[in-house]
Amino acid sequence: MSVSEKPIRVLVAGLGNMGRSHALAYHNNPGFEIVGLVNRSKPELAEELRGYAIHPDFETALKELKPDLCSINTYSDSHADYAVMAFEAGCHVFVEKPLATTVGDAERVVTAAKKAGKKLVIGYILRQHPSWQRLIAEARKLGGPYVFRMNLNQQSSGPTWETHKALMRTTSPIVDCGVHYVDVMCQITDAKPVEVRGMGLRLSSEIKPDMYNYGHLQVIFEDGSVGWYEAGWGPMISETAFFVKDVMSPNGAVSIVMDPNAKSDDIDTHTKTSVIRLHNAETGPNGQFIRPDQDLHMDGEPGHQELCDLEQAFMLKAIREDIDLDRHMADAVQSLRICLAADESVRTGKPVYL
Repeated sequence: MSVSEKPIRVLVAGLGNMGRSHALAYHNNPGFEIVGLVNRSKPELAEELRGYAIHPDFETALKELKPDLCSINTYSDSHADYAVMAFEAGCHVFVEKPLATTVGDAERVVTAAKKAGKKLVIGYILRQHPSWQRLIAEARKLGGPYVFRMNLNQQSSGPTWETHKALMRTTSPIVDCGVHYVDVMCQITDAKPVEVRGMGLRLSSEIKPDMYNYGHLQVIFEDGSVGWYEAGWGPMISETAFFVKDVMSPNGAVSIVMDPNAKSDDIDTHTKTSVIRLHNAETGPNGQFIRPDQDLHMDGEPGHQELCDLEQAFMLKAIREDIDLDRHMADAVQSLRICLAADESVRTGKPVYL
Protein backbone atom coordinates (compact mmCIF):
# COMPACT_ATOMS: atom_id res chain seq x y z
CA MET A 1 0.00 0.00 0.00
CA SER A 2 1.43 3.38 -1.01
CA VAL A 3 1.59 6.29 1.42
CA SER A 4 -1.25 8.03 -0.41
CA GLU A 5 -3.47 4.97 0.08
CA LYS A 6 -3.04 4.70 3.82
CA PRO A 7 -6.32 5.28 5.67
CA ILE A 8 -6.94 8.83 6.89
CA ARG A 9 -6.70 8.75 10.69
CA VAL A 10 -9.72 10.60 12.05
CA LEU A 11 -10.68 11.96 15.46
CA VAL A 12 -14.46 12.42 15.83
CA ALA A 13 -15.53 15.15 18.28
CA GLY A 14 -19.15 15.31 19.39
CA LEU A 15 -21.43 12.26 19.55
CA GLY A 16 -24.85 13.77 19.07
CA ASN A 17 -27.06 12.69 16.18
CA MET A 18 -24.75 14.01 13.45
CA GLY A 19 -21.52 12.99 15.17
CA ARG A 20 -22.68 9.39 15.57
CA SER A 21 -23.76 9.27 11.93
CA HIS A 22 -20.42 10.63 10.70
CA ALA A 23 -18.55 8.21 12.98
CA LEU A 24 -20.45 5.32 11.35
CA ALA A 25 -19.53 6.73 7.94
CA TYR A 26 -15.83 6.70 8.86
CA HIS A 27 -16.11 3.23 10.41
CA ASN A 28 -17.66 1.77 7.25
CA ASN A 29 -15.30 3.49 4.78
CA PRO A 30 -11.93 1.70 4.37
CA GLY A 31 -10.37 5.05 3.45
CA PHE A 32 -10.66 6.12 7.10
CA GLU A 33 -9.41 4.82 10.42
CA ILE A 34 -11.03 6.16 13.60
CA VAL A 35 -8.32 6.82 16.19
CA GLY A 36 -10.69 8.09 18.86
CA LEU A 37 -13.99 9.71 19.79
CA VAL A 38 -14.47 12.82 21.91
CA ASN A 39 -17.50 13.50 24.10
CA ARG A 40 -17.95 14.82 27.62
CA SER A 41 -20.39 12.02 28.46
CA LYS A 42 -20.60 8.41 27.26
CA PRO A 43 -23.72 8.20 25.07
CA GLU A 44 -25.41 5.10 23.75
CA LEU A 45 -23.60 4.13 20.56
CA ALA A 46 -24.25 1.76 17.67
CA GLU A 47 -22.59 -1.59 18.24
CA GLU A 48 -19.98 -0.87 15.54
CA LEU A 49 -18.71 2.16 17.49
CA ARG A 50 -18.52 0.67 20.98
CA GLY A 51 -14.93 -0.49 20.58
CA TYR A 52 -13.52 3.01 20.20
CA ALA A 53 -12.20 4.92 23.20
CA ILE A 54 -14.16 8.04 24.18
CA HIS A 55 -11.96 10.92 25.33
CA PRO A 56 -13.46 13.73 27.44
CA ASP A 57 -11.28 16.57 26.13
CA PHE A 58 -10.71 17.54 22.48
CA GLU A 59 -7.42 19.39 22.91
CA THR A 60 -5.84 16.55 24.88
CA ALA A 61 -7.03 13.90 22.41
CA LEU A 62 -5.73 15.99 19.50
CA LYS A 63 -2.25 16.20 21.04
CA GLU A 64 -2.11 12.54 22.07
CA LEU A 65 -3.62 10.87 18.99
CA LYS A 66 -2.19 13.14 16.25
CA PRO A 67 -4.96 12.46 13.67
CA ASP A 68 -4.88 13.41 9.99
CA LEU A 69 -8.48 14.64 10.09
CA CYS A 70 -10.66 16.13 12.83
CA SER A 71 -14.41 15.73 12.46
CA ILE A 72 -16.08 18.44 14.56
CA ASN A 73 -19.73 17.74 15.40
CA THR A 74 -19.99 19.55 18.72
CA TYR A 75 -22.28 22.46 19.62
CA SER A 76 -21.86 25.45 17.33
CA ASP A 77 -20.04 27.70 19.80
CA SER A 78 -17.00 25.38 19.86
CA HIS A 79 -16.72 24.86 16.07
CA ALA A 80 -14.34 27.71 15.30
CA ASP A 81 -11.91 27.17 18.18
CA TYR A 82 -11.73 23.42 17.63
CA ALA A 83 -11.25 23.83 13.86
CA VAL A 84 -8.44 26.37 14.25
CA MET A 85 -6.80 24.14 16.86
CA ALA A 86 -6.96 21.22 14.44
CA PHE A 87 -5.46 23.20 11.55
CA GLU A 88 -2.64 24.42 13.78
CA ALA A 89 -1.94 20.77 14.62
CA GLY A 90 -1.64 19.99 10.89
CA CYS A 91 -5.03 18.29 10.42
CA HIS A 92 -7.69 18.48 7.75
CA VAL A 93 -11.12 19.41 9.14
CA PHE A 94 -14.71 18.36 8.59
CA VAL A 95 -17.06 20.60 10.59
CA GLU A 96 -20.81 20.35 10.91
CA LYS A 97 -22.87 23.38 10.02
CA PRO A 98 -22.97 26.15 10.98
CA LEU A 99 -19.27 26.77 10.45
CA ALA A 100 -19.24 29.18 13.41
CA THR A 101 -21.52 31.45 15.42
CA THR A 102 -20.11 34.71 14.01
CA VAL A 103 -18.94 35.74 10.55
CA GLY A 104 -15.60 36.78 12.05
CA ASP A 105 -15.06 33.31 13.50
CA ALA A 106 -16.08 31.67 10.22
CA GLU A 107 -13.53 33.78 8.35
CA ARG A 108 -10.93 32.92 11.02
CA VAL A 109 -11.46 29.20 10.31
CA VAL A 110 -11.14 29.68 6.55
CA THR A 111 -7.95 31.71 7.03
CA ALA A 112 -6.51 28.97 9.26
CA ALA A 113 -7.33 26.31 6.64
CA LYS A 114 -5.57 28.26 3.91
CA LYS A 115 -2.57 29.02 6.11
CA ALA A 116 -2.19 25.34 7.02
CA GLY A 117 -2.71 24.19 3.43
CA LYS A 118 -5.33 21.71 4.67
CA LYS A 119 -8.85 20.85 3.54
CA LEU A 120 -11.96 22.29 5.18
CA VAL A 121 -15.32 20.70 4.37
CA ILE A 122 -18.49 22.06 5.99
CA GLY A 123 -21.45 19.74 6.55
CA TYR A 124 -23.84 21.06 3.94
CA ILE A 125 -25.51 17.70 3.52
CA LEU A 126 -27.92 18.80 0.76
CA ARG A 127 -24.93 19.43 -1.55
CA GLN A 128 -24.38 15.67 -1.66
CA HIS A 129 -28.04 14.84 -2.27
CA PRO A 130 -28.84 13.85 -5.88
CA SER A 131 -32.44 15.06 -5.64
CA TRP A 132 -31.48 18.49 -4.32
CA GLN A 133 -28.84 18.70 -7.04
CA ARG A 134 -31.64 18.01 -9.55
CA LEU A 135 -33.90 20.65 -7.99
CA ILE A 136 -31.15 23.27 -8.24
CA ALA A 137 -30.43 22.33 -11.86
CA GLU A 138 -34.13 22.50 -12.86
CA ALA A 139 -34.56 25.87 -11.13
CA ARG A 140 -31.51 27.30 -12.90
CA LYS A 141 -32.98 26.17 -16.24
CA LEU A 142 -36.01 28.39 -15.59
CA GLY A 143 -33.91 31.54 -15.27
CA GLY A 144 -34.46 34.30 -12.75
CA PRO A 145 -35.30 36.45 -11.03
CA TYR A 146 -36.59 33.99 -8.46
CA VAL A 147 -38.94 33.76 -5.52
CA PHE A 148 -37.72 31.23 -2.93
CA ARG A 149 -40.22 29.89 -0.38
CA MET A 150 -38.69 27.46 2.10
CA ASN A 151 -39.21 26.29 5.64
CA LEU A 152 -38.44 23.47 8.06
CA ASN A 153 -40.64 23.61 11.14
CA GLN A 154 -40.29 20.73 13.59
CA GLN A 155 -42.88 19.69 16.15
CA SER A 156 -40.37 18.31 18.63
CA SER A 157 -40.95 16.59 21.97
CA GLY A 158 -39.07 14.33 24.35
CA PRO A 159 -35.40 13.79 23.44
CA THR A 160 -35.73 15.82 20.20
CA TRP A 161 -37.00 18.86 22.10
CA GLU A 162 -34.17 18.43 24.63
CA THR A 163 -31.68 18.47 21.73
CA HIS A 164 -33.32 21.58 20.27
CA LYS A 165 -33.20 23.37 23.64
CA ALA A 166 -29.50 22.51 23.95
CA LEU A 167 -28.84 23.89 20.45
CA MET A 168 -30.71 27.08 21.31
CA ARG A 169 -28.31 27.82 24.14
CA THR A 170 -26.14 29.29 21.37
CA THR A 171 -27.94 29.16 18.01
CA SER A 172 -31.46 30.01 16.81
CA PRO A 173 -33.36 27.68 14.45
CA ILE A 174 -33.13 30.09 11.49
CA VAL A 175 -29.33 30.01 11.77
CA ASP A 176 -28.87 26.31 12.59
CA CYS A 177 -31.10 24.99 9.79
CA GLY A 178 -31.32 28.08 7.61
CA VAL A 179 -27.75 27.85 6.32
CA HIS A 180 -28.74 24.75 4.28
CA TYR A 181 -31.64 26.37 2.48
CA VAL A 182 -30.08 29.81 2.06
CA ASP A 183 -27.14 27.96 0.48
CA VAL A 184 -29.60 26.39 -2.00
CA MET A 185 -30.98 29.87 -2.84
CA CYS A 186 -27.47 31.20 -3.42
CA GLN A 187 -26.55 28.25 -5.68
CA ILE A 188 -29.65 28.86 -7.81
CA THR A 189 -29.44 32.63 -8.24
CA ASP A 190 -25.62 33.12 -8.10
CA ALA A 191 -26.41 36.74 -7.17
CA LYS A 192 -25.07 38.73 -4.25
CA PRO A 193 -27.41 39.15 -1.26
CA VAL A 194 -27.97 42.83 -0.50
CA GLU A 195 -30.58 43.03 2.27
CA VAL A 196 -31.80 40.71 5.02
CA ARG A 197 -34.75 41.05 7.38
CA GLY A 198 -35.82 38.79 10.21
CA MET A 199 -38.52 38.35 12.79
CA GLY A 200 -38.86 35.83 15.57
CA LEU A 201 -40.72 34.91 18.72
CA ARG A 202 -39.95 33.03 21.95
CA LEU A 203 -42.78 30.54 22.27
CA SER A 204 -41.48 28.65 25.32
CA SER A 205 -40.41 29.54 28.86
CA GLU A 206 -37.97 26.61 28.67
CA ILE A 207 -35.48 28.64 26.61
CA LYS A 208 -33.56 31.69 27.77
CA PRO A 209 -35.28 35.10 27.50
CA ASP A 210 -33.03 36.40 24.70
CA MET A 211 -33.54 33.33 22.46
CA TYR A 212 -36.46 32.54 20.13
CA ASN A 213 -37.62 29.13 18.90
CA TYR A 214 -39.58 30.48 15.90
CA GLY A 215 -37.91 32.63 13.26
CA HIS A 216 -38.55 33.90 9.74
CA LEU A 217 -35.97 35.51 7.46
CA GLN A 218 -36.27 37.41 4.18
CA VAL A 219 -33.36 37.99 1.81
CA ILE A 220 -33.18 40.26 -1.25
CA PHE A 221 -30.57 39.56 -3.94
CA GLU A 222 -28.83 41.92 -6.34
CA ASP A 223 -30.62 40.39 -9.37
CA GLY A 224 -34.02 41.15 -7.83
CA SER A 225 -34.60 37.64 -6.50
CA VAL A 226 -36.28 37.40 -3.10
CA GLY A 227 -36.48 34.54 -0.67
CA TRP A 228 -37.89 33.60 2.70
CA TYR A 229 -37.04 30.84 5.11
CA GLU A 230 -38.91 29.88 8.27
CA ALA A 231 -37.91 27.55 11.11
CA GLY A 232 -39.56 26.71 14.40
CA TRP A 233 -38.80 24.05 17.01
CA GLY A 234 -40.83 22.74 19.90
CA PRO A 235 -43.93 20.89 21.09
CA MET A 236 -46.14 23.87 20.18
CA ILE A 237 -45.20 23.92 16.47
CA SER A 238 -47.98 22.93 14.08
CA GLU A 239 -47.36 19.71 12.18
CA THR A 240 -49.13 21.24 9.17
CA ALA A 241 -46.47 23.98 9.06
CA PHE A 242 -43.76 21.39 8.43
CA PHE A 243 -42.52 21.63 4.87
CA VAL A 244 -42.53 24.17 2.03
CA LYS A 245 -39.90 24.14 -0.73
CA ASP A 246 -40.81 26.23 -3.80
CA VAL A 247 -38.74 28.09 -6.39
CA MET A 248 -40.71 30.35 -8.75
CA SER A 249 -39.62 32.46 -11.71
CA PRO A 250 -41.36 34.23 -14.62
CA ASN A 251 -41.06 30.97 -16.57
CA GLY A 252 -42.50 28.54 -14.06
CA ALA A 253 -41.79 26.81 -10.79
CA VAL A 254 -39.98 23.89 -9.21
CA SER A 255 -41.44 22.48 -6.01
CA ILE A 256 -40.91 19.59 -3.63
CA VAL A 257 -44.11 17.69 -2.90
CA MET A 258 -43.76 15.98 0.46
CA ASP A 259 -45.52 12.79 1.55
CA PRO A 260 -48.57 14.02 3.52
CA ASN A 261 -47.87 11.37 6.18
CA ALA A 262 -44.28 12.53 6.80
CA LYS A 263 -43.44 13.61 10.35
CA SER A 264 -41.50 16.80 11.03
CA ASP A 265 -39.18 15.31 13.66
CA ASP A 266 -38.13 12.38 11.41
CA ILE A 267 -34.62 13.35 10.33
CA ASP A 268 -34.85 11.42 7.04
CA THR A 269 -37.74 13.64 5.88
CA HIS A 270 -35.57 16.75 6.27
CA THR A 271 -33.56 15.80 3.19
CA LYS A 272 -35.81 13.48 1.16
CA THR A 273 -37.76 15.17 -1.61
CA SER A 274 -40.32 12.44 -2.49
CA VAL A 275 -41.47 14.22 -5.69
CA ILE A 276 -40.05 17.20 -7.58
CA ARG A 277 -42.85 18.97 -9.48
CA LEU A 278 -41.96 21.01 -12.56
CA HIS A 279 -44.42 23.68 -13.68
CA ASN A 280 -44.08 25.58 -16.95
CA ALA A 281 -45.78 28.99 -17.09
CA GLU A 282 -46.15 29.07 -20.91
CA THR A 283 -49.74 29.48 -22.14
CA GLY A 284 -51.36 29.10 -25.57
CA PRO A 285 -53.66 31.43 -27.55
CA ASN A 286 -56.58 30.48 -25.31
CA GLY A 287 -54.65 31.41 -22.19
CA GLN A 288 -54.45 27.81 -21.00
CA PHE A 289 -51.22 26.10 -20.02
CA ILE A 290 -49.49 24.35 -22.90
CA ARG A 291 -47.85 21.65 -20.79
CA PRO A 292 -49.15 19.77 -17.76
CA ASP A 293 -47.03 19.76 -14.63
CA GLN A 294 -44.38 17.05 -14.59
CA ASP A 295 -43.71 15.03 -11.45
CA LEU A 296 -40.24 13.56 -11.05
CA HIS A 297 -40.45 10.65 -8.63
CA MET A 298 -37.11 10.51 -6.86
CA ASP A 299 -37.02 6.79 -6.15
CA GLY A 300 -34.07 5.26 -4.33
CA GLU A 301 -33.14 8.46 -2.52
CA PRO A 302 -30.36 8.18 0.03
CA GLY A 303 -31.44 8.23 3.66
CA HIS A 304 -29.77 10.23 6.40
CA GLN A 305 -26.94 7.75 7.04
CA GLU A 306 -26.27 7.29 3.34
CA LEU A 307 -25.98 11.07 2.96
CA CYS A 308 -23.45 11.20 5.78
CA ASP A 309 -21.57 8.41 3.98
CA LEU A 310 -21.58 10.55 0.83
CA GLU A 311 -20.34 13.59 2.74
CA GLN A 312 -17.39 11.68 4.13
CA ALA A 313 -16.65 10.12 0.74
CA PHE A 314 -16.40 13.71 -0.54
CA MET A 315 -14.10 14.59 2.37
CA LEU A 316 -11.84 11.69 1.44
CA LYS A 317 -11.89 12.67 -2.24
CA ALA A 318 -11.02 16.28 -1.37
CA ILE A 319 -7.95 15.10 0.55
CA ARG A 320 -6.82 12.40 -1.86
CA GLU A 321 -7.33 14.44 -5.04
CA ASP A 322 -6.43 17.86 -3.61
CA ILE A 323 -9.77 19.40 -4.65
CA ASP A 324 -9.88 23.20 -4.60
CA LEU A 325 -12.41 24.08 -1.87
CA ASP A 326 -12.19 27.89 -2.07
CA ARG A 327 -15.74 28.24 -3.46
CA HIS A 328 -17.07 25.67 -0.98
CA MET A 329 -15.62 27.66 1.94
CA ALA A 330 -16.75 31.04 0.56
CA ASP A 331 -20.30 29.74 0.07
CA ALA A 332 -20.41 28.49 3.67
CA VAL A 333 -19.38 31.91 4.96
CA GLN A 334 -21.92 33.60 2.66
CA SER A 335 -24.92 31.55 3.81
CA LEU A 336 -23.88 32.00 7.44
CA ARG A 337 -23.55 35.77 6.90
CA ILE A 338 -27.15 35.90 5.61
CA CYS A 339 -28.57 33.85 8.48
CA LEU A 340 -26.65 35.78 11.14
CA ALA A 341 -27.87 39.03 9.56
CA ALA A 342 -31.41 37.72 9.93
CA ASP A 343 -30.71 36.91 13.59
CA GLU A 344 -29.40 40.46 14.08
CA SER A 345 -32.53 41.83 12.43
CA VAL A 346 -34.75 39.76 14.75
CA ARG A 347 -32.98 41.27 17.75
CA THR A 348 -32.81 44.89 16.53
CA GLY A 349 -36.05 45.09 14.55
CA LYS A 350 -34.14 46.65 11.65
CA PRO A 351 -33.09 45.35 8.21
CA VAL A 352 -29.42 44.53 7.66
CA TYR A 353 -27.71 45.71 4.48
CA LEU A 354 -24.87 43.50 3.25
